[in-house]
Amino acid sequence: MSVTAIVPAAGLGRRVGGDVPKQFRLLRGMPILTRTLLNLTTSGLVDRLILVVPPGTEDWCQKEIITPYSLPPVIEIIPGGAERQESVFLGLQRATVGTELVAIHDAVRPFVSSDLLRRTIEAARSFRAAVAAVRATETVKVVESGFIQQTPSRDHLWIAQTPQIFQRDLIQEGVRRAVADGIHGTDDAMLVERLGVPVKVVVSYPENIKITTTEDLERAEQILSRWEDAGCGSASVTTSTPSSPDAL
Repeated sequence: MSVTAIVPAAGLGRRVGGDVPKQFRLLRGMPILTRTLLNLTTSGLVDRLILVVPPGTEDWCQKEIITPYSLPPVIEIIPGGAERQESVFLGLQRATVGTELVAIHDAVRPFVSSDLLRRTIEAARSFRAAVAAVRATETVKVVESGFIQQTPSRDHLWIAQTPQIFQRDLIQEGVRRAVADGIHGTDDAMLVERLGVPVKVVVSYPENIKITTTEDLERAEQILSRWEDAGCGSASVTTSTPSSPDAL
């Protein structure tokens, strides 16, 4: 039963600071994206991985992100689109007919564990669609024009993460329908929800963070330190900074 992972990494987000896109920034000497790819490809749960990168950086990513870290030869690098949803769509086009499940995972979420990936895969096999998520721990307000309209109960609020895993035909139809309707989903599960298909929630953990800001990067350093002290860190790091791709 084949699992294809899609990692959309074509964004040029700079909120983490500096001129280098956040997925290429170093986390303890290793690119964040490399750490994400290592945890996915060494899990033994992914048969093929499609890495979607900024157009024109394919060779650079192979040279700087993949080759120096001896990543397994299951990664195909393709150019992405202007928006994340377009990059996922392009990745889906490369998923073969033999793919049973498609696992979509954020490029800058490097602390995905094999256990979380396995549990989300199992849920997707049982329910067709599954997402990792954590319960909301703070009060959420619905606001319009600067004024609170509603305070939903936290008992029913969860924070969606990735991986988000779907039957291949299901997510392909969700993306196709969204494109036809001019919808840009804030995550991939939203596109499947629009088809009327229930999406199973898989309990995740707070450390499965998405690195977006400088504060996130500092927190990631702390998490990685704890993981490495516990013997759960990624492969050995390098002290060299990858050169910036010319296209960026």
